[in-house]
Amino acid sequence: MSDKQTKALGVQQEQLLHVATIGKTVGIKGDMKLHDKSDFPEQFQNGATFFTNLKKVITLNDVNLERGTIKIAGIESIEDAKKYTNAKLFTTREETRKNCHLEDGEYFWFDLEDCEVFEDKKLLGKVYEVERIAITNYLNIHTDESLVKEGYAKSFLIPFQEPFRVSVDIEKKIITLSGAMDILEAS
Repeated sequence: MSDKQTKALGVQQEQLLHVATIGKTVGIKGDMKLHDKSDFPEQFQNGATFFTNLKKVITLNDVNLERGTIKIAGIESIEDAKKYTNAKLFTTREETRKNCHLEDGEYFWFDLEDCEVFEDKKLLGKVYEVERIAITNYLNIHTDESLVKEGYAKSFLIPFQEPFRVSVDIEKKIITLSGAMDILEAS
C-alpha cells in the first residue's frame, strides 16, 4: 500500500504489518485460500477486519483455519471473490498487540526493531530487522558507526536465542547479548 492509500484509510504505512495473502478461490460460493504469513493464526477469526493493498478494508467470514480458507463478508460469488486473488492483508501494530498472545520470553518482531544492542555495556549497534532462517530467528544488526570506523562489518546476524540472548527490555529498547562481539569480529 502506498502512503496515500494508508492515509486515506486513517493509518500510517509504517504501522501496517503484512499478515496474510489471499489465494485462489475454492468451490463455487466465494471461499478463498488464506496464506498466513504471521505466527498468529488466532487473529484470523470471523468478524476480523484487515486492510488490503486493493485500497479496501475487508471483514472475514466463515474462517476455517484447518482448511486454510476464508470468505469475505459481502462476497457471495466466485466472480467477486476472484477480484481478491493475491490481495495482501495488513493489520496494525495496535491490533496485533490486542489480538495476538505472546508467551513469556516472546516478542513481536516490530518491538525488537530499533532496539540498541549491547554486550558488556558496549553498544554494538541497532536491530534493523528480524529474519527467520529455517526455524531460527536472527537479529539483523546495523553495527554502530564507531565500530564500523574501526573496520568491523556494517551489519551482522546473530541468533535471537540462548546462549546469545541475555536480556530484553522493550520499554527501554535495549537488548543485551553474549557472544555477539565474536560474531561481529568474524563477519
